[in-house]
Amino acid sequence: CLPFKFLQILDSREALKFEVLKIDLCVAMGNQQALLCFVGGQLQPAVLRACLHTLRILSRDRRALGPMVTDSSLLTLTHLGDDSEEDGKVDDGEVCRKEAMKVLCNIIYNSPLARERASNSVLCFAQERGVFVLTSALEQCLVLRWADGNQLITDSTSVSKEVSQDVIEILKTIFNVAHRFYRQVPDEEEATLYRRLAAVLRHCLLLSCDGADTMEELQGHTVNILSALPLTCLDVMLAVPVGQASHQYEGVNMDCVHALLLFMDRRLNRGQKLKEKLTPVLSLLTESSRVHRETRHYLRQKILPPLKDVAVRPEQDSTLRGQLVRLMTHVDTDVKDCAAELLFVLCKENVSRFVKYTGYGNAAGLLAARGLLNGRRNSGDGQFASHYSSDSDSDTEEYRQVRSKINLVTGRVEAEQPNPMEGMTEEEKEEEACRLICMINRLSQDQIIQPMGVTRDGRLAPLWGQMRSCTEEKEEEEDEYEEEEQGLSSMPQGLKDKTMK
Repeated sequence: CLPFKFLQILDSREALKFEVLKIDLCVAMGNQQALLCFVGGQLQPAVLRACLHTLRILSRDRRALGPMVTDSSLLTLTHLGDDSEEDGKVDDGEVCRKEAMKVLCNIIYNSPLARERASNSVLCFAQERGVFVLTSALEQCLVLRWADGNQLITDSTSVSKEVSQDVIEILKTIFNVAHRFYRQVPDEEEATLYRRLAAVLRHCLLLSCDGADTMEELQGHTVNILSALPLTCLDVMLAVPVGQASHQYEGVNMDCVHALLLFMDRRLNRGQKLKEKLTPVLSLLTESSRVHRETRHYLRQKILPPLKDVAVRPEQDSTLRGQLVRLMTHVDTDVKDCAAELLFVLCKENVSRFVKYTGYGNAAGLLAARGLLNGRRNSGDGQFASHYSSDSDSDTEEYRQVRSKINLVTGRVEAEQPNPMEGMTEEEKEEEACRLICMINRLSQDQIIQPMGVTRDGRLAPLWGQMRSCTEEKEEEEDEYEEEEQGLSSMPQGLKDKTMK
């Protein structure tokens, strides 16, 4: 097997930068086999720790995972990761167990075959154990203590750069496990585990770090994990007593929601890698607003306050609303959908209110996808109608004065335009209409444009197809009527009279 000296070299800080570590594929796989055989025996804690550190580094290369994705290897690592001794005991055995779980997390994340086998009860146990062990590691790293329920006590809300880097590494590993539980319904034991993790993540979200970039990275990894946890386990984020300096709404602590709002604002202003950097926090705020009334009301106050100035288009506004409305026409579909969904939920999935704040032109994409272009359905008809209260949308006096002048398509008050048909006779108007019809027909035949219409279910469809469908239905009705008439005319007069009655 590998010399212990080489294991110590790989365990150095430089070895963590795996992208610069060039290891031959065959050599790496051979090293894995040797190390897996080695850790299965009785080793000194220092040697075992070095072996597991090396396996953790090697497990990041998805090309060389073959020896690790076997039943014997996975069972060995699961056994090493079983935290069967006293919880909270900081010794070499505790460190080795955490390292074994990190190796398992890397394998499950990088190998589709390992993910398939994760349905096996042993691996499910390993994943839950991994969340528990890594949550405990996070608590120890941040020196957190538990009070009643899910309340955390700490001596400081700021950490050094070295501690924050350790926290970031643990958060990365937790995400490798937690992202597999996205939208799953947890059982009672899992829910307790994830609520504990969510409480620790809440503390991470409110931490102060040395350096703005470090704080941004730490919060980014925290948001990624929160967006992957079951929604039913995120109630602990709000179940915190309100302090004197706390942000609150109706007596509920909104510090965490406010931190997420500021985080989203910073990501919006940077405008880089929006799909990777912005969509997790947009999704998290959207789903939280659906299930938590206080969160939705607080975010609506900050993002969609009552309208006053409607002289500019919604997408030209410099506020949070304007930034999100601009994203509703973004070229990336995921970014566009996430931004529109958040605003739609803040409007309680009410079509008229959504159009009021965004303009029909910006809202058309989401409304078409949901079959709401005809505006017939409102928040009371949606899937999440039970989550929304019956509060009204109060208008400001400034908005009421100009409401009738607002162009619903652009979402603003347009300057009055002269009537282009003023001074024209009826014959000239008819001639101009025919000319426009011919131009539109020519553009359609050349496939430059495609006339569209709104169907009965509120979706877009080619206009000619709808006209053809209506014509066919009308012809079928006429044929049926003619057949009935023919049938009646061929009957004897007495039977015909009875049928008519």
